[in-house]
Amino acid sequence: MIYITRKEHFNAAHKLYREDWTFEKNEEVFGRCANTNWHGHNYDLFVTVKGQINEDTGFVIDLKDLKKLIVEHVVDKLDHKNLNIDVDFMRGKMASTEVLAVEIWKQLASKIKEKGAALHCVKLYETANNYVEYFGE
Repeated sequence: MIYITRKEHFNAAHKLYREDWTFEKNEEVFGRCANTNWHGHNYDLFVTVKGQINEDTGFVIDLKDLKKLIVEHVVDKLDHKNLNIDVDFMRGKMASTEVLAVEIWKQLASKIKEKGAALHCVKLYETANNYVEYFGE
């Protein structure tokens, strides 16, 4: 088994806010992240796939194909968007980095499998100091 990772980047705005809580409760739990005027991040996304090396190509997956999948199904949907409002696969969900990583996984796993590899990990950096890793269910 071998692993290979592709890095992509996107910028997006969001806020952490529960409509069923009071403004005060949201502020207590989420602090500045509950800002009514939103806030943004410069996200770095690392998608790691695993599999056997194809003897003909020397690849686990063609990185051009992996890039195309990530850009089409994730980056194009997220870049310069509001996660709470503009992104179909985030609609109705808390726009935390943790939830976002899980939803990115759902966008990519089956498509990567169709290319003969398996999705191993989605690593999403929200800031230089904060990131989440998701390895599937």
